[in-house]
Amino acid sequence: MLRLRPEHRLRRLVVGAKTFASGEDGLLRRRQHRVETVYHCAAFKHVPIVETNCIEGVRNNVLGTWTIAEAAHECGVKTFVLISSDKAVRPANVMGATKRWAELIVKHFATLSGGEGVNFSTVRFGNVIGSSGSVVPLFKEQIAAGGPVTLTHNEMTRFFMSVREAAELIIQASALSKPGDILLLEMGDPVRIRDLAHDMINLAGLTVRDEENPNGDIEILTIGAREGEKLHEELVYDPSGIQRTRHPKILRAKPVNGFIVEVPGQLSAMFARVEAGDEVAVRQMLFDFPVHREDRAIERQLRTAEV
Repeated sequence: MLRLRPEHRLRRLVVGAKTFASGEDGLLRRRQHRVETVYHCAAFKHVPIVETNCIEGVRNNVLGTWTIAEAAHECGVKTFVLISSDKAVRPANVMGATKRWAELIVKHFATLSGGEGVNFSTVRFGNVIGSSGSVVPLFKEQIAAGGPVTLTHNEMTRFFMSVREAAELIIQASALSKPGDILLLEMGDPVRIRDLAHDMINLAGLTVRDEENPNGDIEILTIGAREGEKLHEELVYDPSGIQRTRHPKILRAKPVNGFIVEVPGQLSAMFARVEAGDEVAVRQMLFDFPVHREDRAIERQLRTAEV
């Protein structure tokens, strides 16, 4: 049986996105700990909050990603994995756009490494059941309080996965990844949020109060979509470009090849506007990047093909 000596045991470090690369002292500490793998999970993820706090969203989600990726590149970390979101696909809100930029940053450093040294890759997936900001804890609270359970739209759907499954697949995906990859976790079919609310009420031993059952326990109310909220999320821009991997629940997205060389210059300009507090300019730059325009062109082509 293999036994690890104390000096060989796994050491875990948790650090903030914006403080990871704080000068020479930070660089020396990272080299001292001999970090081999970085899972970059840190981000502001709550869509309405980031939508109304654009500057801080960009500072944390975009600049923070650049800071950590640059530090990993400098220190020769072997594996760097960005945890991304389905909201990065055709982003309709600030949070999704910041995650898309984070994906481009990781692709930039993968290109910079030239396949040598650090393996920079991204894992993209949907919602994790029970995580902070998830609808499941909210519904539990509303049901416990006697209702109503609130929806933003009757037809809204989301992808869901358990915390355990997501964590296991992320680690396995990092072992399967190639430099610059965007790997997708197979999430199954999207879940209609109204059906989820209905099921949770029933599982609590209660019934839904509606026109068919006016004496039910809990009412489900539709309150209207929030700013930046999409009706349906997607895991990939072009489904025809998906490739299988050795793992049945891990897929590979079509690679992004164009415009990566422009990322540093565009980010430099964006960060300057962040420091100036120019929210209007920052919002425009978040969405008006050549690769985003190409994404929209692909979307138009797909819609034309469907017609």
